[in-house]
Amino acid sequence: MVQIQADKTIDCKGMACPMPIIKTKKAMDELLAGQVIEVVATDKGSLADIQGWSRNTGHQYLGTMKQGDVLKHYLRKSNPTETKEENKYPKTTSNEELMKKLNSNESIMILDVRESAEYVFNRIPGAKSIPLGELEKRMSELQSDQELHVVCRTGTRSDIACQMLKDKGFKLVYNVIPGMSAWEGPTENDVQ
Repeated sequence: MVQIQADKTIDCKGMACPMPIIKTKKAMDELLAGQVIEVVATDKGSLADIQGWSRNTGHQYLGTMKQGDVLKHYLRKSNPTETKEENKYPKTTSNEELMKKLNSNESIMILDVRESAEYVFNRIPGAKSIPLGELEKRMSELQSDQELHVVCRTGTRSDIACQMLKDKGFKLVYNVIPGMSAWEGPTENDVQ
């Protein structure tokens, strides 16, 4: 097994979104340009989160190594001329606004970008599951002219997904905040 020398390691084992990204942002601020950070996580969704965050900020995603259930993500801090201001997707909607649209039977699609295990145990009825890490290759399953309401656990992964969709020409895309962590509407699951 190849050993990678990191300048800083942060332990995010047992943490779910958005904590690995929050800890990564804070640790990245402490590094010098060119230094490498290792983010150790057990959340499968952290791979797509780290990749999306690095694309959004300009820091270089180097890769991920898997050791059993543990993921080791490696990022290189970019020079100030390579980084960009982290953008938040501007079109947002609340859980309550989404509930109103569902209750009035508006023609919308709910896109759930959480991991499959999260979706199986608790989801908004009728939501389509495409985990963030699969979105790039599965965009053809979506209609670019349909109104999409993108949901995750807290609004972090869905923010990244909304930006990806916008970049591919989708115009009617809304990030649902705060998402499933505070959803009080009806849910369904596949558990018997």
